[in-house]
Amino acid sequence: MAAGRGAYVWRFDSGRICLDLVATGPAGGTPRAREQLDGPGRLADWLTAARLVPPGTVLRTLDATWLTRFRELRADVDRLMSAQLALAEGGVDPTRTQLGRPGYGSALDRVNSLAAEAPPGPRAVRGEGGTLLWTLSAEPGCAGLLAVVARDAVDLLTDPAARAALRRCAGGACHRLYLDTSRGGRRRWCSGEVCGNRERVARHRRRRISAKEI
Repeated sequence: MAAGRGAYVWRFDSGRICLDLVATGPAGGTPRAREQLDGPGRLADWLTAARLVPPGTVLRTLDATWLTRFRELRADVDRLMSAQLALAEGGVDPTRTQLGRPGYGSALDRVNSLAAEAPPGPRAVRGEGGTLLWTLSAEPGCAGLLAVVARDAVDLLTDPAARAALRRCAGGACHRLYLDTSRGGRRRWCSGEVCGNRERVARHRRRRISAKEI
Protein backbone atom coordinates (compact mmCIF):
# COMPACT_ATOMS: atom_id res chain seq x y z
CA MET A 1 0.00 0.00 0.00
CA ALA A 2 1.26 3.47 -0.82
CA ALA A 3 0.27 6.69 0.85
CA GLY A 4 1.53 10.20 0.86
CA ARG A 5 0.95 13.87 0.33
CA GLY A 6 2.02 16.12 -2.47
CA ALA A 7 4.58 14.82 -4.94
CA TYR A 8 6.05 12.17 -2.63
CA VAL A 9 4.38 8.78 -2.22
CA TRP A 10 5.34 6.61 0.72
CA ARG A 11 5.27 2.82 0.59
CA PHE A 12 3.56 0.81 3.34
CA ASP A 13 3.72 -2.75 1.99
CA SER A 14 6.00 -4.48 4.51
CA GLY A 15 3.14 -5.64 6.71
CA ARG A 16 4.37 -3.87 9.88
CA ILE A 17 4.84 -0.21 10.73
CA CYS A 18 8.27 -0.84 12.28
CA LEU A 19 9.48 -2.34 8.99
CA ASP A 20 7.94 0.53 7.05
CA LEU A 21 10.04 2.89 9.18
CA VAL A 22 13.20 0.88 8.38
CA ALA A 23 12.39 1.24 4.67
CA THR A 24 12.65 5.04 4.88
CA GLY A 25 16.42 4.93 5.36
CA PRO A 26 19.24 4.58 2.83
CA ALA A 27 19.80 1.04 4.11
CA GLY A 28 16.12 0.15 3.87
CA GLY A 29 15.69 0.08 0.12
CA THR A 30 17.91 -0.09 -2.94
CA PRO A 31 21.68 0.46 -2.72
CA ARG A 32 21.17 3.87 -4.37
CA ALA A 33 18.32 4.87 -2.06
CA ARG A 34 18.55 8.24 -0.36
CA GLU A 35 17.47 9.29 3.09
CA GLN A 36 13.69 9.73 2.96
CA LEU A 37 13.30 11.33 6.39
CA ASP A 38 15.47 14.26 5.38
CA GLY A 39 13.80 16.92 7.49
CA PRO A 40 11.14 17.54 10.16
CA GLY A 41 8.52 18.27 7.51
CA ARG A 42 9.12 14.93 5.80
CA LEU A 43 8.86 13.14 9.14
CA ALA A 44 5.55 14.88 9.84
CA ASP A 45 4.32 13.73 6.42
CA TRP A 46 5.38 10.14 7.12
CA LEU A 47 3.70 10.10 10.54
CA THR A 48 0.43 11.16 8.89
CA ALA A 49 0.75 8.78 5.94
CA ALA A 50 1.57 5.93 8.35
CA ARG A 51 -1.61 6.77 10.32
CA LEU A 52 0.29 7.37 13.52
CA VAL A 53 -1.47 10.73 13.70
CA PRO A 54 -4.81 11.76 12.14
CA PRO A 55 -4.77 13.84 8.94
CA GLY A 56 -4.44 17.53 9.65
CA THR A 57 -2.67 17.03 13.00
CA VAL A 58 -0.37 19.95 13.79
CA LEU A 59 2.76 18.68 15.53
CA ARG A 60 3.85 21.93 17.12
CA THR A 61 6.84 20.50 18.97
CA LEU A 62 8.25 18.52 16.03
CA ASP A 63 11.82 19.57 15.39
CA ALA A 64 15.24 18.15 14.52
CA THR A 65 15.28 16.24 17.82
CA TRP A 66 12.27 14.20 16.69
CA LEU A 67 14.04 13.45 13.45
CA THR A 68 17.16 12.21 15.25
CA ARG A 69 15.18 10.01 17.62
CA PHE A 70 13.12 8.39 14.85
CA ARG A 71 16.27 7.73 12.83
CA GLU A 72 17.89 6.14 15.89
CA LEU A 73 14.87 3.90 16.45
CA ARG A 74 14.93 2.99 12.76
CA ALA A 75 18.58 1.93 13.01
CA ASP A 76 17.91 -0.18 16.12
CA VAL A 77 14.91 -1.93 14.54
CA ASP A 78 17.01 -2.64 11.46
CA ARG A 79 19.75 -4.18 13.63
CA LEU A 80 17.28 -6.35 15.53
CA MET A 81 15.48 -7.60 12.41
CA SER A 82 18.74 -8.24 10.54
CA ALA A 83 20.04 -10.22 13.51
CA GLN A 84 16.82 -12.22 13.63
CA LEU A 85 17.13 -13.07 9.93
CA ALA A 86 20.74 -14.11 10.41
CA LEU A 87 19.74 -16.34 13.30
CA ALA A 88 16.90 -17.93 11.31
CA GLU A 89 18.97 -18.47 8.18
CA GLY A 90 22.33 -19.51 9.54
CA GLY A 91 22.23 -19.88 13.29
CA VAL A 92 24.30 -16.74 13.86
CA ASP A 93 24.32 -15.62 17.50
CA PRO A 94 22.43 -12.28 17.49
CA THR A 95 24.20 -11.12 20.66
CA ARG A 96 27.43 -10.76 18.73
CA THR A 97 28.36 -7.65 16.78
CA GLN A 98 27.38 -8.09 13.13
CA LEU A 99 28.99 -6.37 10.16
CA GLY A 100 30.59 -3.76 12.40
CA ARG A 101 27.27 -2.63 13.86
CA PRO A 102 26.61 -2.14 17.59
CA GLY A 103 25.49 -5.29 19.39
CA TYR A 104 22.02 -6.73 19.47
CA GLY A 105 21.63 -6.32 23.22
CA SER A 106 22.11 -2.54 23.24
CA ALA A 107 19.60 -2.07 20.43
CA LEU A 108 17.10 -4.29 22.21
CA ASP A 109 17.49 -2.31 25.44
CA ARG A 110 16.82 0.96 23.63
CA VAL A 111 13.75 -0.38 21.83
CA ASN A 112 12.38 -1.85 25.06
CA SER A 113 12.89 1.49 26.79
CA LEU A 114 10.97 3.35 24.08
CA ALA A 115 8.19 0.74 24.10
CA ALA A 116 7.65 1.37 27.82
CA GLU A 117 6.37 4.89 27.13
CA ALA A 118 2.63 5.52 26.81
CA PRO A 119 1.43 5.84 23.20
CA PRO A 120 -1.19 8.48 22.34
CA GLY A 121 -4.71 7.34 23.14
CA PRO A 122 -7.22 7.13 20.25
CA ARG A 123 -10.70 8.66 20.40
CA ALA A 124 -13.75 8.47 18.16
CA VAL A 125 -15.50 11.81 17.71
CA ARG A 126 -18.53 12.80 15.68
CA GLY A 127 -17.80 14.68 12.52
CA GLU A 128 -20.04 16.35 10.00
CA GLY A 129 -23.22 14.35 9.46
CA GLY A 130 -22.61 12.26 12.56
CA THR A 131 -19.82 10.17 11.02
CA LEU A 132 -17.31 8.95 13.57
CA LEU A 133 -13.78 10.20 13.01
CA TRP A 134 -10.48 9.16 14.53
CA THR A 135 -8.57 11.60 16.69
CA LEU A 136 -6.18 11.50 19.65
CA SER A 137 -6.95 12.15 23.29
CA ALA A 138 -4.08 14.66 23.58
CA GLU A 139 -1.51 16.35 21.41
CA PRO A 140 0.97 13.59 20.47
CA GLY A 141 4.56 13.94 21.62
CA CYS A 142 7.71 12.38 20.24
CA ALA A 143 8.02 9.75 23.01
CA GLY A 144 4.45 8.53 22.54
CA LEU A 145 4.79 8.16 18.77
CA LEU A 146 8.14 6.40 19.11
CA ALA A 147 6.42 4.02 21.54
CA VAL A 148 3.91 2.98 18.87
CA VAL A 149 6.69 1.88 16.51
CA ALA A 150 8.84 0.36 19.26
CA ARG A 151 5.91 -1.69 20.59
CA ASP A 152 5.24 -2.96 17.08
CA ALA A 153 8.88 -4.09 16.84
CA VAL A 154 8.69 -5.85 20.21
CA ASP A 155 5.46 -7.55 19.20
CA LEU A 156 6.99 -8.78 15.94
CA LEU A 157 10.15 -10.09 17.59
CA THR A 158 8.24 -11.96 20.31
CA ASP A 159 5.50 -13.42 18.10
CA PRO A 160 6.76 -16.77 16.73
CA ALA A 161 4.46 -16.71 13.69
CA ALA A 162 5.30 -13.14 12.72
CA ARG A 163 9.00 -13.68 13.40
CA ALA A 164 9.05 -16.75 11.16
CA ALA A 165 7.46 -14.73 8.35
CA LEU A 166 10.21 -12.08 8.35
CA ARG A 167 11.91 -11.87 4.96
CA ARG A 168 14.30 -9.70 2.99
CA CYS A 169 13.41 -8.85 -0.59
CA ALA A 170 15.00 -11.16 -3.16
CA GLY A 171 15.19 -8.36 -5.73
CA GLY A 172 18.71 -7.91 -7.02
CA ALA A 173 18.78 -4.19 -6.17
CA CYS A 174 16.62 -4.23 -3.05
CA HIS A 175 16.98 -5.28 0.57
CA ARG A 176 13.68 -4.18 2.12
CA LEU A 177 12.31 -6.19 5.02
CA TYR A 178 8.73 -7.50 4.94
CA LEU A 179 6.45 -10.15 6.40
CA ASP A 180 5.57 -12.99 4.07
CA THR A 181 1.91 -13.73 4.75
CA SER A 182 1.30 -15.39 1.38
CA ARG A 183 -0.19 -18.86 1.15
CA GLY A 184 2.65 -21.35 1.44
CA GLY A 185 5.13 -18.59 2.31
CA ARG A 186 6.29 -18.20 -1.28
CA ARG A 187 6.44 -14.41 -1.56
CA ARG A 188 9.90 -13.39 -2.77
CA TRP A 189 9.65 -9.64 -3.16
CA CYS A 190 8.76 -6.72 -0.93
CA SER A 191 6.29 -5.72 -3.64
CA GLY A 192 5.12 -7.67 -6.68
CA GLU A 193 4.32 -4.40 -8.42
CA VAL A 194 7.77 -2.91 -7.81
CA CYS A 195 10.54 -5.50 -7.38
CA GLY A 196 8.49 -8.38 -8.77
CA ASN A 197 7.72 -6.46 -11.93
CA ARG A 198 11.33 -5.31 -12.21
CA GLU A 199 12.50 -8.94 -12.00
CA ARG A 200 9.96 -10.06 -14.63
CA VAL A 201 11.11 -7.33 -17.02
CA ALA A 202 14.77 -8.29 -16.47
CA ARG A 203 13.95 -11.97 -17.04
CA HIS A 204 12.13 -11.13 -20.28
CA ARG A 205 15.10 -9.05 -21.42
CA ARG A 206 17.51 -11.90 -20.72
CA ARG A 207 15.35 -14.32 -22.73
CA ARG A 208 15.30 -11.95 -25.69
CA ILE A 209 19.08 -11.55 -25.59
CA SER A 210 19.55 -15.32 -25.37
CA ALA A 211 17.20 -15.86 -28.32
CA LYS A 212 19.20 -13.43 -30.47
CA GLU A 213 22.47 -15.19 -29.63
CA ILE A 214 21.18 -18.59 -30.77
